[in-house]
Amino acid sequence: MELVFIRHAQPAWAVDGRTVPDPVLTPRGHGQAAEAAARLAADGPWDELLVSPLVRARQTAEPIAEAVGVEPTVIDDIAEITGDGFDDTPIERLQEVFEAERSRPWDQWWDGFTGGETFHHFHDRIAGAMDRILAERGLVDRPEPYLWDIPDDPGRILIVAHGGTNSVAIGHLLGLEPTPWEWERFRLPHASLSRIAPNRLAGAHILALASFADVAHLTEVTY
Repeated sequence: MELVFIRHAQPAWAVDGRTVPDPVLTPRGHGQAAEAAARLAADGPWDELLVSPLVRARQTAEPIAEAVGVEPTVIDDIAEITGDGFDDTPIERLQEVFEAERSRPWDQWWDGFTGGETFHHFHDRIAGAMDRILAERGLVDRPEPYLWDIPDDPGRILIVAHGGTNSVAIGHLLGLEPTPWEWERFRLPHASLSRIAPNRLAGAHILALASFADVAHLTEVTY
């Protein structure tokens, strides 16, 4: 078994100086997606490709699906945290808001960004999605914390999602205490690869971080 988390490639966060709600990839981003696809094809074979419903993730997944020969499956609950209050905002204003919100006291971070999803809800959504993904593929969560029975190997699974999504998912699978700034403690470049694999321990398995934020396939690294 292997889980590989791929952050989407570089998106066009702003058009004509204003933010867009669900951006497409930049030309550089399409190049990063193609490089990730070539890397994963060389590392194959793969059994599944799970993808966030957002455009930047689906566009990143398109060349990967073609390269590895696996049809993508969209999983709605692995979409990035929402921030609806920032749609069609001048990019300079958005940068000002982010800088102001970064200085909030730690307990206020759980409220999330203005007009969007709370970090409590986001964490529960992503953790719940990961638990369902594993359960549907035969992993059994044991009574002991963070131990799993894996009676049948579910294969090698690619997950194309987001910086926040992948950070929360990795932290959850490793049994780390959640924080409301997961993507600040897990810095994931665009189109980077992070691998989770089981490790036999205590008569069962833990899920271990095999590699993190791998960018060896990229000619240019962006965040």
